[in-house]
Amino acid sequence: MNKVKEPRYKDITSRSLLYAVLVIAALYYLAPLFLMFLTSFRSMDEIRVGQLIEWPKSFSFDAWHAAWNQVQIGARDELGLQPYFMNSIRMVIPAVLLSTLFGALNGYVISFWKFRGSELFFALLLVGCFLPFQAILLPHSIVLGKMGLSGSTTGLVFTHVVYGVAFTTLFFRNYYINLPGELIKAAKLDGAGFWMIFYRIILPISTPILVVSIIWQFTQIWNDFLFGVVFSAPSSQPITVGLNNMVNSTTGDKRYNIDMAGAIIAALPTIFVYVVAGKYFVRGLTAGSVKG
Repeated sequence: MNKVKEPRYKDITSRSLLYAVLVIAALYYLAPLFLMFLTSFRSMDEIRVGQLIEWPKSFSFDAWHAAWNQVQIGARDELGLQPYFMNSIRMVIPAVLLSTLFGALNGYVISFWKFRGSELFFALLLVGCFLPFQAILLPHSIVLGKMGLSGSTTGLVFTHVVYGVAFTTLFFRNYYINLPGELIKAAKLDGAGFWMIFYRIILPISTPILVVSIIWQFTQIWNDFLFGVVFSAPSSQPITVGLNNMVNSTTGDKRYNIDMAGAIIAALPTIFVYVVAGKYFVRGLTAGSVKG
């Protein structure tokens, strides 16, 4: 007897409901960003007499130019967010690369070159993932002072590498632990050493988790405010500190268009990273989750 096929309308209905919920959620979270974009292109005269959400009568980039290199921020000689943006670039690139490299090495050692106490070492590293920023401010400031790195970009790089290596080690260890151990054993039998196995075998197959680590660290470091405001000097402050100073140090009328343009400038790198590489982030997290 032929089985009676169930109507497909149930599947269509459930899928339609799922998409409807996702669209509503996306619109809800994108609405503030859309409002920021509209406000950044409007003049202050339009903002004062118009509605909160209103299409600009004429698009103007004056607020963007002012936020980038014209507005006075605090008592600095440089104008605009440009110097703060460049400070973040100088900080985030080495911090991301170093923390990712150290995380890959740690995960490689813990997974394939176990030593006495390696599991305890990994457990202690995991504790670093749960330490709040505020708990390490005082001891870390003392360490930076003794190293002569207080108030410098190098000190901020060191801070983010130390704090981020716990997360990157966790990422790489969980990825490597699912790789076949026979691969490493065969390489050892062929005479390959520690570094040759790492560079010739492990790194070439680590692309998915490398992408995860880079995206994660870039986002965390770029968006950080607490470390930037505590451990930096006026000449080395990152973009998050600069944006805060711009918004809170202006006098007279509140220039909402400039503030919104500055906020978008500060957020553009992370938005770009997630738009371009967001799907690779998800793939990297799930890669290696099934052993074999």
